Amino acid sequence: MPKKLLIVESPAKAGTIKKYLGKDYQVLASMGHVIDLPKSQLAVDLEHDFAPRYITIRGKGDLLAQLKKEAKNADMVYLATDPDREGEAISWHLANALKIDPQSKCRVTFNEITKNAVKAAIKEPRSIDMDLVDAQQARRVLDRIVGYKISPILWEKVKKGLSAGRVQSVATRMICDREEEIQNFVPREYWTVEANLKDSKKSFLAKFFSCTQKEETLPDAESAQRIIDLVSGHDFVVNSVKKGEAAKNPPPPFTTSTLQQDASRKIGFNTGRTMQTAQTLYEGVQLGGKLGTVGLITYMRTDSLRISDDAQKEALAFIRENYGAEYVHARQYKTKKNAQDAHEAIRPTDVNIRPEMVKEKLTSDQYKLYKLIWERFIASQMSAAIYNTMNVSVEANTAIFRASGSAVKFAGFTTVYTEGSDEVKEKEKMLPDLKEGQILTLKEIEKKQHFTQPPARFTEAALVRALEENGIGRPSTYAPTISTIVSRGYVARNKKQLIPTELGMITTEIMKNHFGDIVDIEFTAAMEEELDSVEEGTLEWVKVLKKFYPPFAENLERAVAEVAKIQIKDEESDVVCEKCGRKMVYKLSKFGKFLACPGYPECRNTKAIREETGASCPKCGGEILQKKSRKGKVYYGCEHLPKCDFMIWDEPVAKETCPKCGGLLLKKKGRKKRIICASENCDYERSK
Repeated sequence: MPKKLLIVESPAKAGTIKKYLGKDYQVLASMGHVIDLPKSQLAVDLEHDFAPRYITIRGKGDLLAQLKKEAKNADMVYLATDPDREGEAISWHLANALKIDPQSKCRVTFNEITKNAVKAAIKEPRSIDMDLVDAQQARRVLDRIVGYKISPILWEKVKKGLSAGRVQSVATRMICDREEEIQNFVPREYWTVEANLKDSKKSFLAKFFSCTQKEETLPDAESAQRIIDLVSGHDFVVNSVKKGEAAKNPPPPFTTSTLQQDASRKIGFNTGRTMQTAQTLYEGVQLGGKLGTVGLITYMRTDSLRISDDAQKEALAFIRENYGAEYVHARQYKTKKNAQDAHEAIRPTDVNIRPEMVKEKLTSDQYKLYKLIWERFIASQMSAAIYNTMNVSVEANTAIFRASGSAVKFAGFTTVYTEGSDEVKEKEKMLPDLKEGQILTLKEIEKKQHFTQPPARFTEAALVRALEENGIGRPSTYAPTISTIVSRGYVARNKKQLIPTELGMITTEIMKNHFGDIVDIEFTAAMEEELDSVEEGTLEWVKVLKKFYPPFAENLERAVAEVAKIQIKDEESDVVCEKCGRKMVYKLSKFGKFLACPGYPECRNTKAIREETGASCPKCGGEILQKKSRKGKVYYGCEHLPKCDFMIWDEPVAKETCPKCGGLLLKKKGRKKRIICASENCDYERSK
């Protein structure tokens, strides 16, 4: 019989660790939280220091009974839940339920799930960190008060389905505010003049800069034409050439935030998919052979840039051996001021396990993410990339044109990794080897009209970056926050963009008008700092709540009366209810708009809104409609579903059939956009 019991959060982690510890240990999973606040009530005693009333989570009773039984029979119980405040709180709840003294040496944490790390952690157990527990309690209670006090007002007084949350409401506001900026944006016209110049061998483009040594803007076509007329018939003479070198340093290893951003930009993962995949890489993957089951990355919820000395030495040795000594550059990165430095940055647990070595043992998602993490970490310990640069000024009859170029002199870290970006950047080429006084040939000169562009909508990567920069939420909250605002229908995903829905705009407007502090970015950031102070042990969690609640309660009381006066009128449609003859109205749900009879509750008739595609079903000839799955993903199906089972993910082409077989045509997305025939027996294809 095993004499020692070790409790972790997930079965996958339990399986990995069991193989490291052997027969003396029994390793069981708590399956996350076993004790929490009940969903059916506030469960916070507002009159007595905000004491939370915890219960065993529904469905976890049998599991907790099993853990109690095994703990009773064990000589020693170790609590090895995740190494963060959430994990600390789970361990604290387990300690209380299993009658383990939280001050005893019962808590075990490891930043990576490898044999050495797990065995070392077991040798150095500690007591439960009550500062971490209190930080989790403070956040949990604060979020419960905000959500459970404001949400009922919104859906009772204003509209069913509306709800609020401390971090989610701020994130939604940021997306809605950006949408307002876009809608209110007034484009400004400007023009550029571009000269295509050539020396004896090579041509390049130079842009008009000024006639006065200070950069000039050209507001209209007439201004641009004046520049063209000014240089017409004149020589283009090189009047200055500046050559130099520029160094580009590698980015640091990943934090939670930067991992989510780069995974979105480079491999198209949303934040939830990134974190779920990272969790499996951290908990352990069966690689077989001598490697066995290995946790491939360190803990993935961190905002620290620190790496261990051993990990750095391993990386430097790997780079020296595989790339050469000139590529080695030991670097330690400075973690930002408010970051929690309990864990290292996200890195591979063993750099010698290259992504290609384990590709066949990983899922596609695991391989892509592990490759990204491995490459970023290796690159972070490599030399800078060096570029030869050239900046040229060309003059023609007082008009100055400028051009710049660069070329790689030494690839450095870019041999392994290049950082993703939300912006599309033109690839810069090296200019010809020009000399001062050289006369160039003008091949063509062209004026181009442009308009200033509104700010871009948030992508998930950009929103995570904005939340982090503004101090909203913490590494563990970014993915669930985005998931929540999408699932509740406040925000919709359109390709990579996050677009506020009508429901999101309405809710945000109400929150701004009546619960300003809750959606105020500075207020929320200041609250995050106070919660961090609880975690650091410099502030009591009850004091945070005592400071927050009185003005919140006062505002709440005032808002109840004001919000009750709000009336959101439903937009009337042209569709007549076939049951009672009234004109149906548009209603909002988290799945989008639908039609409902205004005679509710006497008439409960509802209808989905038909979004026609103009294409016919190849099975029965019915109309193909655009539809949405429960998760909000767009698909296309026959109007006679489920009687006719025709469904596809690709958008059908309206009012056109395959010229080869007469079948349905589909629009294929991706890098190579094209039109294909839906029939498996037809190979018709054309570019879009």
